[in-house]
This record gives sequence, structure tokens and C-alpha cells, in this order.
Amino acid sequence: MLSSQVSFFPMVHFILFVFTASTIFHLQQRLAKIQPTWEFETLVLAPTESSTSPPLRGMWTINAIGRLGNQMGEYATLYALAKMNGRPAFIPAEMHSTLAPIFRITLPVLHGTTASSIPWQNYHLNDWMEEEYRHIPGEYVRLTGYPCSWTFYHHLRDEILREFTLHDHVREEAQKFLRGLQVNGRQPGTFVGVHVRRGDYVQVMPNVWKGVVADQRYLEQALDWFRTRYNSPIFVVSSNGMAWCRENINSSRGDVVFAGNGIESSPAKDFALLTQCNHTIMTIGTFGIWAAYLAGGETIYLANYTLPDSPFLKIFKPEAAFLPEWVGIAADLSPLHKH
Repeated sequence: MLSSQVSFFPMVHFILFVFTASTIFHLQQRLAKIQPTWEFETLVLAPTESSTSPPLRGMWTINAIGRLGNQMGEYATLYALAKMNGRPAFIPAEMHSTLAPIFRITLPVLHGTTASSIPWQNYHLNDWMEEEYRHIPGEYVRLTGYPCSWTFYHHLRDEILREFTLHDHVREEAQKFLRGLQVNGRQPGTFVGVHVRRGDYVQVMPNVWKGVVADQRYLEQALDWFRTRYNSPIFVVSSNGMAWCRENINSSRGDVVFAGNGIESSPAKDFALLTQCNHTIMTIGTFGIWAAYLAGGETIYLANYTLPDSPFLKIFKPEAAFLPEWVGIAADLSPLHKH
């Protein structure tokens, strides 16, 4: 009887030990599953709590008006002024539709529904940088006007060039065309893009702005400027008046190619061809200005193409439109004096 009681108590102790050990083991397993979540939450929260750079507040945008050259100027100006003022920049959907098929732009798009619900403060810009633009008040600002001046964004030139990098297929199509060109049976030594702005400007410049567009004499001077400086250059002409160009640009030397299609609603091909050239001859207009800016190299532009009392000079400063190193050839204003 005594021996059975002695064996009973050790058995009870053993069962209690197994039960306790099993409970502790399962608790440890549960804690092990919960602990990584705590650690993950700590890792996520820590950067926010220790961050020293507060997020940019507000929202800036700009009007999307005009064609390709205008909207490139508006985009670059928004990019630069928003950064200068420490505000996040968003572009209108219309601007994205114009620029995104051609360039690798990065600014986010402002949906139309969102834009219509924001209490915008409109802020008008001149077509040149002003000191006051460094400190524009307001969190929700919509910049307005037709800004297209290097004075806004030239200090960010590398960034602007990245924003306006052509998509691969656009660039490759242009380069393929240029590689196939020859000057009198030989490979060209230098490619010079030539942009001739005509279209509505043919009437608007003399009748509204007391100015002129490029004539035959100017273009011949510009071509000769490159012919005297470079060996076997080829001139790649693009225009919204290609018929006029064929009649007025002498191609008898075999170094002029009328390459553009002049389709204003689909400018990617013409613009890409100009930017892939080494140098630029432009006349007037933002399309030519941007082609020259992206191409780099040397640029010839039409200078002094309005009368001194032109109202155009109240909204346009030549020194803010054309880079200082570009070379201007004065326009012939004599047709204006005949009226």
C-alpha cells in the first residue's frame, strides 16, 4: 500500500512538469510570431519621427496654352519657379497630352476634376525673370502668361535637358533619317537644323506687332555663316511654310534638305530632327528657340525684327529670349517703312 502511494506522487509531478513546459513553449511560439510585427512597425515609424525635411506644402500649376514651344516654356518655368519657392509642381492634363508623347517629363499630372476643386490664386508672369518671382506668396498658385525665357530656368539647364529628353523611338527615327543624308554624294561633316516660322506670323508680325518674318536674304546669310566655318555642312529645313522655303532657299549646291512635314498638330518629327542636329538656324518663335536650346552648338537667330516703337517689345525682351552666346543677324525692316 505504501509503495503504490510513493509511485503515484512522482507521476503527478512529472505530468505537471510536462504541462508547464508545453505551455511555456507554445507561449514562446506565439510571441515569436507577434514580435516581427512590432519590429516592422518600429522601422516604419522611425524615419517619420526622425525626419528633418518636412514635406512640400500646397500645389502649384501653370496654364497650358499655345502650341509645343509655348508649353515647353510653361513647363520649364513651372519646374524652376516651384523649386525656387519650395512648392510641389503639377502640370495640367492638356500639357501632359502635348509633351508626354515626345519627352520623358517627370512632373505629376493634375487631374481636371481635382484642378476644378482647388481655390487657385492666379499669378501672372512676364516673359522674363523678375526678382519678385523668387518669393511668390500662396500655397495654391496657378502661374499664367506665356513664359519662355532662359532667365527662368537656365541655372537648371541639366535638369531641363533631362526633362526634355526625347523618347527613344522619337530620337532613333530622327537619327536614322539624318544618317541617310548626303552632301553631293558624301557624308555630311556637320548637321545644321533650320527652322523657318511662317504661318500666322506672316500677317500678324507686320499688321499687329510692326515686325517682319525672315526673308530670303536672311536665310542665305545664315547658311553662308555656317558654310564658311564648317566643312561639308548639310542644312535640314523644317517649317510650317515648306512651299515658301522650297521657292526661297537655294538648294542648288546640294547641301539643303527640305525634311520637315510642317504639320503643326503633330510636331514631334520636325522638332526631333532639329534637336538632333549639331547647330541651329532659327527665325522667330518658341519652337525654334527650344530646338536651338536642346540642340546646343551654335545658333543663328533673326535679330531686331520689329520697329523700335513696336508694342511687341512691351511683352518680349530679346535679351531674355536669346542666349548671350547666340549670334543675331539683323532683319530687313524696309518693307515696314513702305506702309
